[in-house]
Amino acid sequence: MEYRLLGGSGLKVPVLCFGTATFGGRGDFFSKWGATQVEEAARMIDLLLEAGVNFVDTANVYSTGLSEEVLGAALGKRRQQVIISTKATYDMSDDPNEVGSSRYHLIRACEDSLRRLKTEYIDIYTMHTFDAQTPVEETLRALDDLVSSGKVRYIACSNFSGWHLMKSLGVSDRYGWTRYTAHQAFYSLVGRDYEWELMPLALDQRVGTLVWSPLAGGRLSGKYRRSQPMPADTRIALGAGEGPISEAYLYQVVDAMDEIAAETGRSHAQIALNWLLRRPTVSSVIIGARSEAQLRDNLGAVGWALTPEQVAKLDAASETSAAYPYWHQRGFQRNPTAVPYYKNWD
Repeated sequence: MEYRLLGGSGLKVPVLCFGTATFGGRGDFFSKWGATQVEEAARMIDLLLEAGVNFVDTANVYSTGLSEEVLGAALGKRRQQVIISTKATYDMSDDPNEVGSSRYHLIRACEDSLRRLKTEYIDIYTMHTFDAQTPVEETLRALDDLVSSGKVRYIACSNFSGWHLMKSLGVSDRYGWTRYTAHQAFYSLVGRDYEWELMPLALDQRVGTLVWSPLAGGRLSGKYRRSQPMPADTRIALGAGEGPISEAYLYQVVDAMDEIAAETGRSHAQIALNWLLRRPTVSSVIIGARSEAQLRDNLGAVGWALTPEQVAKLDAASETSAAYPYWHQRGFQRNPTAVPYYKNWD
């Protein structure tokens, strides 16, 4: 298993991370993702550790805390062998203060996550989304205090826009507080918006990327085929998918993946994940699985590499028009966005 530094920190993480949104199955939304319980979760942890994957991601909102509970129980005495990432910010109840990134909520949320995970510390504590109602200074000072107390080792953010992240980094630098080490972002062969602003920001500020939904909610798993009905048992069919992606665009990319699958003998999921591992800023890709078979297939994304020609074919099939101001900046050759960052990042 390949390990990479997480952004500008000294923490090394495996290039694959296991996401546990499928653990628990509580509530209408997360029950559509999966309902893995402790015994099966423990077996999955066994398989991950055998493969060299010692990085697990969860969140307090997943099954309203049950995902963390299942993970904590499944790990048992193996806690020291695993890097745990969990998240806070989303609503945990109808209490108006049990949501957001206020000092009040974060300290309470952290204590609750520690209890559910049966651990004394969280390796990576992530703000699940940006809270526009709480001052950035309040959030970052609270996080810095959690780090100073030893309850949190590193902090990260998720689903921030460029200005959200840059403002947060600037505030941390101004006061000497702990910086966001990583950004957990939506990125895939059919979701490349990340490349326009967040990727160059991450390169400039040494923020590692933890990719969520690398298969675009299962669209790149090989189950979605042109002129065929949508599989009935998928998250998207059940109304729990992510991201607005047109069918025409999806099948254009799937056609290119079909060709590469025939050339390599690799599954569509392995091809999609391997493509992401070739991208700049990516420290780790978060994989999920509702079954042992899915997990084994996803683990097969490492240990081999797409050829430059195959990467170019996938790049071309998934390319989209640049958003403003990037199309305009291409007219000025001193601007790095004159050529997409992923093509000249060395």
